[in-house]
Amino acid sequence: MSLSMKGYRVISIDVPQVWNHHEWIHSFEKFLDSMNIHHVHIYGTSLGGFLAQIFAQQRPRRVKSLVLSNTFLETHKFAAALPWSPVVNWTPSFLLKRYLLTGIQDGPQEPFIADSVDFVVGQVETLSREDLSSRLMLNVNVASVGSLSLPDCFITVMDTNDYSAVPQQLKDQVNERYPSARRAVLRTGGDFPFLSRPDEVTLYLQLHMRQVGVEPRPDLVQGFTRGGSSGSSNDHKDGNSFDDHPKDDGDRSSVDSEMEHSESESPYSVEPIPASTVLANTVLGTANSAQHVSLLCS
Repeated sequence: MSLSMKGYRVISIDVPQVWNHHEWIHSFEKFLDSMNIHHVHIYGTSLGGFLAQIFAQQRPRRVKSLVLSNTFLETHKFAAALPWSPVVNWTPSFLLKRYLLTGIQDGPQEPFIADSVDFVVGQVETLSREDLSSRLMLNVNVASVGSLSLPDCFITVMDTNDYSAVPQQLKDQVNERYPSARRAVLRTGGDFPFLSRPDEVTLYLQLHMRQVGVEPRPDLVQGFTRGGSSGSSNDHKDGNSFDDHPKDDGDRSSVDSEMEHSESESPYSVEPIPASTVLANTVLGTANSAQHVSLLCS
């Protein structure tokens, strides 16, 4: 919502019930076609980041840039950890939910991280058995990301420095695969930084979009009363890293006010916005890998 109020078109989607990565590619491409969206800038977390890379590999002309967070390049480790994957389709939903939630860290956590975990747990409870097994199969079907035609300068790797369900070894492989990609580091954020650190994630997404040449169009947004600026030019960083991290003051009042305001009136004019599009695809995670895909489309 914060990005939409700044002049980006934001579309939130859920992955349908698909059972392998080939189905995912075709179903997502059909979605883009139905929305008349030709090019995307993808932000993906964990399994969402893996799916984003798979799509970029198979449909290189449609993907203009990537933002990858706490993600990985191959699923072999997750497949080995789930020897009963052949019977996932027949597994009762309560067992699937239990397995999915075992990857979430227990114990005391920062309030924002605890809130994000509570939200995701609530979302898991609403999923059907078919949805749960579909998400799980995407995570354990053996596959790996091949070579991308996308240059590293159009990729940002945004990781959290605290606990993540994705092993550090797998995250290091992503950094090694894209050595010239830009780096953005969140001190904390857990498995769901887009929920626990939305202000920081939003800032880094804006910086990424500017780096790849996409600017927002706040002049086309209606009801633009607060948080309306697209950011100071001082936020723009050259080079391969974002060195100035936003202040972590724990203040969520500005986010809440923007959310309340956006519910009362549409952020878009009646005419299409010829700006970038952010496709936010929240994909609930597995025990080993919580997921989130965001696609920024132009």
